[in-house]
Amino acid sequence: MTALTNQLGSETSPYLLQHSQQPVAWQTWGQQALDRARIEDKPILLSIGYSACHWCHMMSADTFSNHTIAETLNDGFICIKVDREERPDLDDIYQTAHQLLTGQPGGWPLTVFLCPQTQLPFIAGTYFPAEESHGRVGLKDVLAKVSYFYRQQHVEFRSLREKVRQGYEKLEVLASEKDTLLNPAPIDVALHHLLRLADDVHGGFGGAPKFPMPVNLNYLQRSYEQAADPATGRHLLLSLMKMAQGGVHDHVGGGFYRYATDVHWEIPHFEKMLCDNALLMANYAEAWSISGEPLFKRTAADIFKFVQRAFANGKQGLYSSVDADSEGCEGGYYLWRFEDIEALLNDGELTLLTCLLGQTDKHNFGEYLHLHFDKTLVETAAECGLSYDQALAQFLTLREKLLQVRLQRPQPHIDNKVLCGWNALWVRALAIAARVFNDQEYLTHAQQGMDFIRQHLWRKRRLMATWQQGSAKHTGYLDDYAYTMDALLELLQVQWRDEDYQFLINLAESLSNNFYDQQQGGFFFTAHDHEPLIHRSKPLVDSVLPSGNGVAARALLRLGHLAAEPRYLAMAEATLGYAWMGISSIPENHVSLLLALQEFFDAPVQVFLLGDDVLAWRQLIQDQFGSRVHCYAVPSNAEFYPPEIMSMDMGQAVMCVQDRCLPPYQNVAELMQAIADQVKPAEG
Repeated sequence: MTALTNQLGSETSPYLLQHSQQPVAWQTWGQQALDRARIEDKPILLSIGYSACHWCHMMSADTFSNHTIAETLNDGFICIKVDREERPDLDDIYQTAHQLLTGQPGGWPLTVFLCPQTQLPFIAGTYFPAEESHGRVGLKDVLAKVSYFYRQQHVEFRSLREKVRQGYEKLEVLASEKDTLLNPAPIDVALHHLLRLADDVHGGFGGAPKFPMPVNLNYLQRSYEQAADPATGRHLLLSLMKMAQGGVHDHVGGGFYRYATDVHWEIPHFEKMLCDNALLMANYAEAWSISGEPLFKRTAADIFKFVQRAFANGKQGLYSSVDADSEGCEGGYYLWRFEDIEALLNDGELTLLTCLLGQTDKHNFGEYLHLHFDKTLVETAAECGLSYDQALAQFLTLREKLLQVRLQRPQPHIDNKVLCGWNALWVRALAIAARVFNDQEYLTHAQQGMDFIRQHLWRKRRLMATWQQGSAKHTGYLDDYAYTMDALLELLQVQWRDEDYQFLINLAESLSNNFYDQQQGGFFFTAHDHEPLIHRSKPLVDSVLPSGNGVAARALLRLGHLAAEPRYLAMAEATLGYAWMGISSIPENHVSLLLALQEFFDAPVQVFLLGDDVLAWRQLIQDQFGSRVHCYAVPSNAEFYPPEIMSMDMGQAVMCVQDRCLPPYQNVAELMQAIADQVKPAEG
């Protein structure tokens, strides 16, 4: 057969293009490459990563650009490169395989060797240098052992494949018995376990490396709204405060890095992802609604400005990530020499910044400084003898000076791939911020984002997963549907648009038709007509991102009550039933499903407002009751709306509790009192 050559040059993925000039004969995942591996009886080297990943760059430069290694790979293996953001299905399958084979969580780059006949993995790892280095085995040695193992050790080889196959089977959660009844007990158990993992000094959960875990913070927020438990509220606000002050937050350009390498949130891993910032913006906006903490509102605004500056592409969706590296150096774009800062700022600004830094070493990243604030601006203002407004004005001025200098530096690479699910998370964050802050700018951007998804990523009643260079690629995954439905439900509470409600119904029907398991309940990650892979998962556990089944279940519960559609409620209940074994055994790993379980037992009060004269009531309800009430203000010219609206007259409000709707109200004071009888006011 003709020798293979590197095939990545015609791809659009920035990650794949980063490897297109390497001597390795990279192929893309597809039947042609898989067939060639089978026919030639060569193991498959599957390498999965993404463009903003620092260690992916390291392996690219050190290992895959090595001509000796490339020659070995090209002679004895079929090498396939995958962008995890384009193919999260493959990433999920083989990250799980890494766990099964090694007993350790994986990461990126993910390096897996597959049987050419079955695509089952038999060796898995992450980053491999070219040669052994700092205790890490080199890929050169790995390749020699893999070749020998595959050719000679047939019994052991089959044993490892069987181990993975059986592991996948065990991961299949069996359907609960018919008489199993859902109960709310895991809701409180999960909260107890999360608080037991809480870092009471620095905020967050666990030790280094420390991820912000916005999914867990959202759970604390909802739990606090339900019960106003002081410990829950205290840890929520402590975590958000410490993260906003810490180096995991970019104090110059806004936005958050992916995670911190230490427990103090001081030194981050410098990549920035749209998904992380979307989830955190929602966290900060909602936390402001119960605390009034000005830092939270400012942090949400800073995230918004960063995303619009770094990721916006006109009205063509938002890009996915900013690289950790620039000019071959991790974090180089964000670091400072303190003497350069001294030269930029006047005496007052320098004094303020020094107070904010507190005891932080002026060289906390080698010979450089990464900004990490030891004090709040309120504390710093008092220390410097300034009012808060004076300190804020001075801080904004010094920050702008630093930003303008930084913008002159070589920019980190931006992955210009538009991801449906991540854009939906951003729309959700904007909708929440628009509702909480009563901000029209956030609403406008949220609606533009949803219009992009509907116009460019909705094809033949199916979502597409990615969009790049004017075209959509890859049929959508469960997360794309779940996150988009969730965003629409938030958006409809800020401003009703017929096209949004119709899109929501269409998505629910497509989700039901293409992903739902009619036998056992729950939703598969891939659609029923997706290409066959070695495992078809139903993701239940949260990661940094919320699980698709958890978000889908809660969205269907909300939509079921909104649209008075029992099929949606039944699917949500069956999903909870399917996941019950995991929910009840390790509840803290399933908080997105627990949020759905919480609403299954205690559905938020719904209020419908009809007509232009009562639209202003929505903000009164938001200000007093927050997310405990879902309010839909339907304008007089609406043509597509829930069935409750059909029985209402203009200028009326109807409140629904679970499946029971009360007689209409025409007086706002009476309506507010009726809601208060059902729901406690939001904490201020």
